[in-house]
Amino acid sequence: MNSTDIQYVSDKQGQTIAVIVPIDVWNDIQSEKETAYLMASSKNAQRLNAAINQLRNGQGIERELIEE
Repeated sequence: MNSTDIQYVSDKQGQTIAVIVPIDVWNDIQSEKETAYLMASSKNAQRLNAAINQLRNGQGIERELIEE
């Protein structure tokens, strides 16, 4: 991404009031916010990191998704 991908919307006084970003950038931002939320609790962060390490060590269990 380069700076031309982002568009700034200004009011009549020239103050930036909105930003338009490509959807892939928006999705990255949302993903980072979700990760920050999940990692905010130290207990939850420990559980998630343990699960990640299990997957990396080949100890994951594959399961079918339940369709509703």
